[in-house]
Amino acid sequence: MKLIIRWLFTSLALFLAAYLVPGITVDGTEAWKVYAVMAIILGLVNAVIRPILKVLSCPLIVLTLGLFTIIVNAASFMLASNIAESWFHVGFHVENFWDALLGSLIVSAVSIVLNTFVSDDKIKA
Repeated sequence: MKLIIRWLFTSLALFLAAYLVPGITVDGTEAWKVYAVMAIILGLVNAVIRPILKVLSCPLIVLTLGLFTIIVNAASFMLASNIAESWFHVGFHVENFWDALLGSLIVSAVSIVLNTFVSDDKIKA
């Protein structure tokens, strides 16, 4: 149940990012499927690839007192978009790095806010 709720929150956050950032576009007639698939892909990228990126960029993260993590998040967001488009032919497109940066900030902020309202002890497994 926790996984489904977090997946729905990520889908909603992706919808808001696409709505607010002009460089993020969604193609297709059933956009909710695009957000759902993109949320799964983004979750997998964040679970598998982002830790590798953080280890590789650890000196920069330490040097910038953690601010380089924002760049790692943007790179993960853009990578997830590229994987969704090229491998799965999902119509979620991010124009450039700056749009990915803004989109990743929106997705992170919305996810944090929504997850604070639903704590783990309130969700039954």
